[in-house]
Amino acid sequence: MPAAQAEPVYELRTYHTFPGKLDNLLARFRDHTVKLFEKHGMVNVGYWVPLDAKDGAGKTLIYLLEHKSREAAAASWKSFGADPEWVKVRTASEAAGKINEKVESVFVTATDFSPALAASAKGSGRVFEMRTYTTPAGKLPNLDARFRNHTIKLFAGHGMTNVLYTHPMDADKGAGNTLIYFMAYPSRDAAVKAWADFRANPVWVKAKGESEKEGALTTKVESVYMAPTDFSALK
Repeated sequence: MPAAQAEPVYELRTYHTFPGKLDNLLARFRDHTVKLFEKHGMVNVGYWVPLDAKDGAGKTLIYLLEHKSREAAAASWKSFGADPEWVKVRTASEAAGKINEKVESVFVTATDFSPALAASAKGSGRVFEMRTYTTPAGKLPNLDARFRNHTIKLFAGHGMTNVLYTHPMDADKGAGNTLIYFMAYPSRDAAVKAWADFRANPVWVKAKGESEKEGALTTKVESVYMAPTDFSALK
């Protein structure tokens, strides 16, 4: 029998630009970078900009790549960085100064309860949310179980779209105590209503209470609302 194909790994990258440089960064991705990523074996999954000032609206790009493996990612980045076309594009785009002030990268793998990724029709106008849950030591399996057995079904029942659920791979990025997931909604107002209805759902209240009899499953919850860029595969 052929060997089972390894699960892909995802890379969550956040670019913080210098003031006034986000449009330059987006143009570089739109016109060059996404095509070069594909050329070097990377899969463009989603590109977003935060909607709120607290999350870096106007100066931040958040995006997700898919790689066949961690090793494949390293090889792709090496070949991409050495590509003469990329070197030319980067040099030209930074003639008036550097674009990025800070770049962050987190490698993640999909959880066993994550749905298969599916790109939506272009122009659907959805709003996305990236949520990061940090758990007390040893509680991540409990949190996963709650999502697997209850939460994702309840989300769907309230009109939320489960996009992707992941765990970081590296200890210094939260491996073993972090869940990072992505949701989509028809609009920001729809998201607010869906969360209010979800939190008031007696089934959720019961599941939450039963799962936290020995203490809370999260120590920190972070939420970033985002709009997809015009060149994002996920929209």
